[in-house]
Amino acid sequence: MVKRAFDFVRINEIPSKPRSKGIVEIRGPYYTPVSLGYLEDLLETWSEYVDGVKFAGGSMRLMKLKHVKKFLKICHDHNCYVSTGGFVERVIVQGQEAVDQYLEECKSLGFDVIEVSSGLAPIPLENKIAIVKQVKKLGMKPKPEISLMIGAGAGTHIAGYKPKLKTTKEFVKEAQMHLKAGAHILMLESEGITEDIPPEKWRTDVIEAVTKKFGFKVWMFEAADPPVFKWYLKHFGPNVNVFIDHSQIVEYTAWRLKLWGDPSIWAGKKLSYKPKK
Repeated sequence: MVKRAFDFVRINEIPSKPRSKGIVEIRGPYYTPVSLGYLEDLLETWSEYVDGVKFAGGSMRLMKLKHVKKFLKICHDHNCYVSTGGFVERVIVQGQEAVDQYLEECKSLGFDVIEVSSGLAPIPLENKIAIVKQVKKLGMKPKPEISLMIGAGAGTHIAGYKPKLKTTKEFVKEAQMHLKAGAHILMLESEGITEDIPPEKWRTDVIEAVTKKFGFKVWMFEAADPPVFKWYLKHFGPNVNVFIDHSQIVEYTAWRLKLWGDPSIWAGKKLSYKPKK
């Protein structure tokens, strides 16, 4: 056990890695250009609370090959898995051969988790299922992303996109098919559910429907907004799996372990102090 500062202050604890519940995946390069030095420093300090690191927006395509390899090594050295993010929906524009080449390169580089998303690309469900099966066949972990919104992602709604939504029944059917195909975990995309939506309009009905059907442990919830991840912690507890931005790892962990912020920490406690004589 590594001694932590002020360890007489009681907080909740989490099991050591690798964990099968309460998984926290953080976003790497995209909105912030996470450099190798930044990543090394981030994980040196906080990797105890991080399970996985995700490339977003195909950002690895912009990097030198040697830097991608170094990025993966830093993560693996800190016992964190590395996810591709939803890059496959950009790759598939070039056809099936490109998808196969992409998956083979992911395997050769040492990616652990392959996200299979279709937020922007209208990939037929049967094709997404085929990719999930191929990822598993290659020995990597498939993580399908399921979105309530059709043809949206990467901030398209901000640019005047008019939402098209799946029904809850369609959402559940897609989840069932991915699990049957061998999905490692399911990613619940936040657009159309909570992202840039006032709390009173969040689609908690969808969240309740899919967690009632499958349980919450098969899901990773995109929650890269503090009010959202606090809602998930309140409703599902510290064992909920979340995807957040790397900049939020300290705030999230403070709330998760009841170190700070959560009003329940102080509820019913006698708060007094008298100095010793």
